[in-house]
Amino acid sequence: MDSPQQQPRRLLGIDPGQRRTGVAVSDDLGLYAHPRAAILARGDAPLVEELARLVSADGISEVVVGLPLSLSGEDSAQTAQVRALVHRLRERLTIPVSTWDERLTSVQAGRSVREGRTRTGLTDSAAAALILQAVLDSRRGTAS
Repeated sequence: MDSPQQQPRRLLGIDPGQRRTGVAVSDDLGLYAHPRAAILARGDAPLVEELARLVSADGISEVVVGLPLSLSGEDSAQTAQVRALVHRLRERLTIPVSTWDERLTSVQAGRSVREGRTRTGLTDSAAAALILQAVLDSRRGTAS
């Protein structure tokens, strides 16, 4: 008798910013995070609706939001705004919405995107991919 296959879990990682929100999606096996086009921010309501559309279109089972803490681990000026976004996402979506400490991911992403074209959203989505990859690695027990 065959055992039922476990349904693949695709995760959506986001790195909210003042102008753009970086986006990354995991593969079906939950091994790798792949950056997607960044979303231009025009307020929380349109952002939440665009993320809900992505969740539906890509069969996402969880959203991971990068939480901007200070270097000491305390809340930063942006933290309250991101926590408000997380609250709105939890109200709108029927899947789990979790947070992940994103300290220094934007700096690391900027180094990995050699073109330095921050206006295109490459750095924002690279940061989202770093956040999501850290989550995927930690859940597999292979955090580096």
